[in-house]
Amino acid sequence: MSMPDNNEDKRSTTDFVTSSNLVALETIIVGDIATQGNIRIEGKVDGSLISQNKIVIGDSAHVTGNIQGQEAEVSGHIDGEIRCKGTLYLKKTAYINGDISATKLIIENGAVFNGRCNMSGSSDRTNSHANSGGREQETFSR
Repeated sequence: MSMPDNNEDKRSTTDFVTSSNLVALETIIVGDIATQGNIRIEGKVDGSLISQNKIVIGDSAHVTGNIQGQEAEVSGHIDGEIRCKGTLYLKKTAYINGDISATKLIIENGAVFNGRCNMSGSSDRTNSHANSGGREQETFSR
């Protein structure tokens, strides 16, 4: 009887976490989606989308619901809130109706965004605003 190989267990865990999921063009999902791995949407999702890794919303995609992930790249249409712990990248074909929250935001010329934006990584600006008695004040650091 042989002992289980620890390296094999680690490899299968890594494969599981870095796996990619695809909702293909012309696919419609009604309901919430949660995944540990990456996910790419090319079809239509009517529900929330949660990933512990990267979310890609393709050109042909339409999501009606909230999105939450480590990072996201949006080229399609989203009606809902986007929460990104890392970088949110809005491509030129992106159309967003809803509030966004991200540490870093990159918007290409042509992207449409209707909503409010919260840059959660901007603690220096938040503290400066609070210390100024509510007056608008910006602090930039290099």
